[in-house]
Amino acid sequence: MLALLQTFSWRELRYHPWRNAAAVVAVMLGVALAFSVHLINASALSEFSQAVRAVNGQPDLELRAVQGGFDEALYRQVANHPQVALASPVLELATYALGGKGERQALRIVGVDALVVAGIAPALMPVPASDAAVTDRFALFAPDSIFLNPAARQVFKADQLQLQSGLQWKSVTVAGSVSTGGGPLGVMDIAAAQDLFGKGGQLSRIDVRLKAGSDAASFAASLQLPPHITATAPGDAAQRVSNLSRAYRVNLTVLALVALFTGAFLVFSVLSLSVAKRAQQFALLGVLGLTGRERLQLVLAESLLLGGVGSAAGIALGSALAALALRLLGGDLGGGYFAGVAPSLQWNGWAALVYGALGMAAAGVGGWWPARTAQQLPPAQTLKGLGLAAGTGSAHWVGVMLIASSALLAMAPPVFGIPLAAYLSVGMLLVGGITALPWLIALLYGRLSPWVAHRLLPLLAVERARRVRESAAVAVSGVVASLSLAVALTVMVASFRDSVTHWLDVVLPADLYVRTGLGGPASDTAYFPPGFVQALARLPGVARVSALRTRQLLLDPGKPAVTLIARTIGDAATTLPLVGSPLPVPPGHAGIYVSEAMVDLYGARPGSIFLPLSQAFGAYTQENSAPPAPDSTANAPRPAAPVATPFFVAGVWRDYARQFGAIVMAQQDFERLTGDRRVNDLALWLNGDVGEAQVQQAIRQLAEQQSGAGALMELASVSQLRAISLRIFDRSFAVTYWLQAVAIAIGLFGVAASFSAQVLARRKEFGLLAHLGLTRRQILAVVAGEGAAWTAIGALAGLALGLAVSTILVHVVNPQSFHWTMDLMLPWLRLLALCAAVVVAGTLTAWLAGRAAAGKDAVLAVKEDW
Repeated sequence: MLALLQTFSWRELRYHPWRNAAAVVAVMLGVALAFSVHLINASALSEFSQAVRAVNGQPDLELRAVQGGFDEALYRQVANHPQVALASPVLELATYALGGKGERQALRIVGVDALVVAGIAPALMPVPASDAAVTDRFALFAPDSIFLNPAARQVFKADQLQLQSGLQWKSVTVAGSVSTGGGPLGVMDIAAAQDLFGKGGQLSRIDVRLKAGSDAASFAASLQLPPHITATAPGDAAQRVSNLSRAYRVNLTVLALVALFTGAFLVFSVLSLSVAKRAQQFALLGVLGLTGRERLQLVLAESLLLGGVGSAAGIALGSALAALALRLLGGDLGGGYFAGVAPSLQWNGWAALVYGALGMAAAGVGGWWPARTAQQLPPAQTLKGLGLAAGTGSAHWVGVMLIASSALLAMAPPVFGIPLAAYLSVGMLLVGGITALPWLIALLYGRLSPWVAHRLLPLLAVERARRVRESAAVAVSGVVASLSLAVALTVMVASFRDSVTHWLDVVLPADLYVRTGLGGPASDTAYFPPGFVQALARLPGVARVSALRTRQLLLDPGKPAVTLIARTIGDAATTLPLVGSPLPVPPGHAGIYVSEAMVDLYGARPGSIFLPLSQAFGAYTQENSAPPAPDSTANAPRPAAPVATPFFVAGVWRDYARQFGAIVMAQQDFERLTGDRRVNDLALWLNGDVGEAQVQQAIRQLAEQQSGAGALMELASVSQLRAISLRIFDRSFAVTYWLQAVAIAIGLFGVAASFSAQVLARRKEFGLLAHLGLTRRQILAVVAGEGAAWTAIGALAGLALGLAVSTILVHVVNPQSFHWTMDLMLPWLRLLALCAAVVVAGTLTAWLAGRAAAGKDAVLAVKEDW
């Protein structure tokens, strides 16, 4: 076998380098894209996990609030516990700082006790500047000092830093550095951070190191923690990020593997053409003693050789692409999970072997059918130039069984939050549809044949397609696969965009929107005070103001935080994008409306009482209560204030902005239960008496008058927000259009290669037609007609399969991966244009492929039988 590869196969590669290079490039691009996505995600996750470990240190246990903070009196109880060797109090905040160019930049603030933090989290230990005087070494205890990590120092280069608290700037001095990695972070003395941000007496977590021999579970039980404080292992935060980003990473990898899937069809096309051109050589080898099994092994070896070269090149290219992307774009690929992380490349040899094996497997699958063709060649008939043996038909019931199995798999639940069964369902649907192609060709063209019985050229084209339907199915399988994927992606993106557009119509009803924070984590440090909201409502031109307050809730330590939204609800059927009708709220209950993710992740179904929210509100009530009593009377943490009002799930709404859950409740209920009257976002309805630009100017002037921080607000009209949202959406899905174009191009290349293989084997047939009086133009018309007939049936099958795949993507993959639903929308005009373009391109491709077969060589080829 090795000798044949070195002589017989190597000569074919040398004589047709560009054709084989195309197959290598297809495999290389598929492997490179998938491997680079894996490397970027793995590197970002590794860097993020290292940063989390550096910030959290190496405690045995973390005591953390469900949301916000808890009374620092708990720290005294923990620090004095006999099983505790060391306890470190921590206050974590998210805010904004003024960058070098005058723009706001997100900054994470961590308040620590410098006397104990080094024992648990040495990366958070403040290090004074090297040029500081001896008297400045106590700067780590100063109320206006901050220590920045390397990422923050790259953004904030000045020695003075402005931090946002409400609608005010707070000035601090950069006194040194900390060594922790990750995104921009600043460390302050915990008391200074509490005073600066109005968090007196509050902590976010306590890191605990136990004495040797102590059991963490029994220690946590002995504390008798209230429900709003959890005791977790230190690795839970990194694992939580890994879990919440898993579905996104898997979906991105599957999307990248589409290129490899289409690359398999290109290998199939190249080897089909190669086997057809070398048919008589394979037949001669068969006469000389090479068995059919050995011919199959030889072609498979050629396909694996192409796959091996393409995989090796793909691994190298993928590594280079990942390194370049990490350098230029950081570790975030659009999901928002690793924003601000700038990791170094974490190359993994085992992952390289896996993706290289995938490339070779794709090439092997693509080479299987040509290898079977070489195995089944009849040597005597092929040596006489009579062409390949016609297929004997395909059992269409196999395709029907695969399609039925696909429907059953589509109804299976996700596995660890990943729609594995749905992906397998899509694959079986495509394979089943392609397997049933011969039956579909025979069925449709059998009905069409009587209509063209009296038209010579159409009759030749239709009868040829009907009688060699196995060859036709093989030729158009690439078009069917690529077109079905293109149709599925087109329908999914169009459905998603249409649903987002309708969602924006409901969630953006006002004329003007004002906010002071750029995201949920900073909702406690970037907010509007009640006095500002009241003054804004009295401005000329403002008809009505609606306020919105957001808060992060950690309802389950093993899951991401959910967002609590307090706002004016009114008629929920019109103010919220509800799924179904709202339920009446029973007397004595507080009505809440949960996003679809809350139903999937927490079981918050309509009509039920949502108990976890009551525990979170107990923590919230405590956080917003008065400071604790003096030390002499505060020997134990105060219990959370009970919340007697049960929370009734009155409806479910769609939320395309928060993937892991959001809860909406009436603002008056929120303020009644918590006493918190702070506001994060404002919606303004204008009365038309004053222009929008003048209203915006008046709002900024009001902020300047009250706090001197008019630049801390962002104002945008509803049209601007809609345009920005849809532009981000289109940019996020731009890659799908490139994937569609690549897939269809590879499918058409497959049609060209298949037709080339067919016409090379049919030279005597075309020569006979020429002797019977058909002109070269008429022969080309027959070939083009066959191309039209084949690609038309391929377009029809691709459209049907694509619509079925899009149904699975819209109704199964998206809800299982991202916990939101959408309405199926079919852009018929775009789909029909896509199918028509494929039919026209396929017809033209067949005509070009048949030009060489209708020349003088075809006429002279008839003499070979005389």
